[in-house]
Amino acid sequence: MVVVDLNADVGEWEAEEPPDEAQLMSIISSANIACGVHAGSPFAMGRTVELSAVHGLAIGAHPGFDDRAHFGRREVNVSASEVFLLVTAQVTALAHVAADRRVLLRHVKPHGALYNMAARDRQIADAVAQAVVAFNPALVLFGLAGSELIAAGRRAGLSTASEVFADRGYRADGSLAPRSMAGALIEDPPSVAARAVQMVHEGIVTAVDGTRVPVVAETLCLHGDTPNAALLARCVRDALEAAGVEIRPRR
Repeated sequence: MVVVDLNADVGEWEAEEPPDEAQLMSIISSANIACGVHAGSPFAMGRTVELSAVHGLAIGAHPGFDDRAHFGRREVNVSASEVFLLVTAQVTALAHVAADRRVLLRHVKPHGALYNMAARDRQIADAVAQAVVAFNPALVLFGLAGSELIAAGRRAGLSTASEVFADRGYRADGSLAPRSMAGALIEDPPSVAARAVQMVHEGIVTAVDGTRVPVVAETLCLHGDTPNAALLARCVRDALEAAGVEIRPRR
């Protein structure tokens, strides 16, 4: 049996829950919850943890840069020590919210620019991994398949989850295509579903230039802020299950 985790970035709102987020969370198996810095709020964190518990999801912290104006997607000049503190503070904040509701964190997945920087920069990656280890070495570290972040997690003794993206374009080197690049965002549900099956079953993703890039697909991300995110998630889950794939959280 082929198994994959289906995760989504959620809780990236402040006071009013997006209309289809609850539906999205009924489809996925893991939730990456914004920690109130790049997006989100204490109220959103609490509501999202509660909804995750209702659906039996594995919950994780989704720490990002303190840059709400750019949704944490703009790279900034930051030291490894600053990254360690940034990740530690956000994981701690979400853990406290979860503990108040008798829910435990299961994983950590950096957000946006922090995620992309950790994917290629060993020092940044090591800082993220060390922050996770210092907080709780039992947590799973999510990172781009084949990236420095996955390598850093393994060096630190963490369990890791190699992540792929069905709704994002790839470059030939296995990195994500910048959002400004043509083909970086894929919103057509059948196309997203077909890519998901290809990545999970074949271990391949087709890059924007047509290159077939090998990937390890242990957890597959869909973005909660993508238009029609719940519809995309349903199409992906249905396609994976039709192909004989079991959906469950990373253990």
